[in-house]
Amino acid sequence: MYNVIETLLIIVSVLIVIAVLMQPTKQQDALNALSGGGGDLFSNQKKRGFEAFMVKVTYVLLVLFFVFALVLVYLSSH
Repeated sequence: MYNVIETLLIIVSVLIVIAVLMQPTKQQDALNALSGGGGDLFSNQKKRGFEAFMVKVTYVLLVLFFVFALVLVYLSSH
């Protein structure tokens, strides 16, 4: 059981890296970091389409990662 969970944790870890790399980049973020973020005041828009899907996939994978990690800790202690 421990080996199965460990393998699933590794697979989820790789999928998290892929999901984060597939998310669309925002060119304005670097400019806002240098200018103080004044342009970000009114541009807080809701994510749609592919960007929203990738954010949800990333959240699900992160929850799975933490669940598998906690299960591994529990199994290793008992």
